[in-house]
Amino acid sequence: QVQLVESGGGWMQPGGSLRLSCEASGNIRRITRMGWYRQAPGSPRDLVASTMNGDSINYSDSVRGRFTISRDIARNTLHLQMNKLEPEDTAVYYCDADIAPMGGQLGHYWGQGTQVTVSS
Repeated sequence: QVQLVESGGGWMQPGGSLRLSCEASGNIRRITRMGWYRQAPGSPRDLVASTMNGDSINYSDSVRGRFTISRDIARNTLHLQMNKLEPEDTAVYYCDADIAPMGGQLGHYWGQGTQVTVSS
């Protein structure tokens, strides 16, 4: 059974930094794409950043230059370093991934989400 678990959310004042992590576990044969989405109250879930096989990185315009996505392929882990945080970054952050389990087909998975709150 494949599972994505996020960690690292919390409260931070504007201008500060937080680092999110997402670990994929289970009987995993292959992970292709991994990414981060976020959803603020009353808003749709939007892409923050994604990476294909550890490269081919894509950022939303709102976070480019402030956030850095990185992937530890050996540990099936994804990170999001968030610097220069702004109140507008407040949201629930979700990890997602395209994963092929052992003996199974490629499927799309979501984590449970972690809250990030930026306020003074």
